[in-house]
Amino acid sequence: MPDETTHKATYEAGLAARREVLGSAHVTRSLENTSEFARPIQELVTEYCWGAIWTRDGLPRQTRSLLNLAMLTALNRSHELAVHVRGAVNNGVSREEIQEVFLQTAVYVGVPAALESFRVAESVFAELDANE
Repeated sequence: MPDETTHKATYEAGLAARREVLGSAHVTRSLENTSEFARPIQELVTEYCWGAIWTRDGLPRQTRSLLNLAMLTALNRSHELAVHVRGAVNNGVSREEIQEVFLQTAVYVGVPAALESFRVAESVFAELDANE
């Protein structure tokens, strides 16, 4: 039987999850600074990525974060990787666990991609440390 959740409810759940993981300031900036052209993709990401997937019970958020770090490394998506390094830290993932994910990706998806991920993560950690 299909879930009877409405699009609005899924969007709102996604917005809450997105704010919890990525930080309210980041999400507010993303939504306020989007153009009318890009607004549909922001809404899609909020509803489906965050509302339909990140809110599921099947995996803890730490695991979802680690998976995202590995996939974004494999895809070489540095901007999104930085966002998700911050999110992983917010989800309680340790720097050592992040390091291990990037070492694992070096073997399976390539050293250059992993090196870039290490650089991105170090930059994010420096920002986080400066703000503490």
